[in-house]
Amino acid sequence: MLFYFIRRVAMLVPMLLGLSLLLFVVARLLPGDPVGLAAGPNATPELIERLRAEFGLDQSLPMQYWTYLTGLVQGDWGQSVFTRRPVFEDLMTYLPATLELVIAALVIAIVLGIPLGLLTAVYRNGVLDYVTRTVALGGIAMPRFFLGLLLQLGFAAWLGWLPLAGRFPLIGFPPEHVTGFYTVDAVLSGDWEGLRLALAHLAMPAFAMSLSPLATIMRMMRASTIEVLQQDYVLTERALGLSSRLILFKYVLKNAMTSTLTIIGLYVSWLLGGTVLVETVFDWPGLGLYATQAILTQDFMPVIGVTMVIAMIYLVTMLLVDLLYGVFNPKVRYS
Repeated sequence: MLFYFIRRVAMLVPMLLGLSLLLFVVARLLPGDPVGLAAGPNATPELIERLRAEFGLDQSLPMQYWTYLTGLVQGDWGQSVFTRRPVFEDLMTYLPATLELVIAALVIAIVLGIPLGLLTAVYRNGVLDYVTRTVALGGIAMPRFFLGLLLQLGFAAWLGWLPLAGRFPLIGFPPEHVTGFYTVDAVLSGDWEGLRLALAHLAMPAFAMSLSPLATIMRMMRASTIEVLQQDYVLTERALGLSSRLILFKYVLKNAMTSTLTIIGLYVSWLLGGTVLVETVFDWPGLGLYATQAILTQDFMPVIGVTMVIAMIYLVTMLLVDLLYGVFNPKVRYS
């Protein structure tokens, strides 16, 4: 298992190097002048040249990449041309909000998707199966930003049950900062009113993001479970008189989870990359909103930083999925 882990970790290094080079080159080749935009329309040519030298944009492209790569290893992810703030500090400010939203959406999708997939496989072609299949089709087809607008219209504007947007009330004080996750920080500090407010603000954007992965996980779990239920060893266990519950949760679930794990791992990057629209609709102060502002101002370093963070989280997630493969199926460790 240790050698299996080392092999998977070693594969991450060339992936990150290649991704950093690709992002850096593409960002530099895109049309636009972030320095000129940040300097303003009345800036003199001398001022623009001085700003280019300050941000290292007067150097050759290979030298710029080498400076960026060495700084990346040391924790220096560059500086925003527009805000003049270090990109790494901004990422650490916005990242907890995005992770909290993505984790909440993924938890909803997994907690509901896996049991519903099992149930619809066991009782397939029943009423529950047809209802969930219809809901799953709608969940995959509906755009997240449109679903977010519908949720705002129904639960915020009409019913008034949930707040319209934001991460916390503007006139309120967030829980004491420990992890950056408002829900976790509220629990750690014993601020139960803060926890209620944080969950109320989190509910609609998390549900809007969770519907598509929920539908996919449920459908994949259903298909995998049906396939496993038809295996010879399951028929043998039934013939030996083992209870259906024991067979389902001890043997079928473990083998049916393998393909579902792949979908869960892929949806981590899908959710991280798809937070832009949801965070914009709900005014959620995360990486998506930060990236949108950087794109509008042609500020390339924050865009590269956001993409690198998403890629690193995705690669770590897929590493965990590979390790879980080894747990569920020991034969994978030797492949």
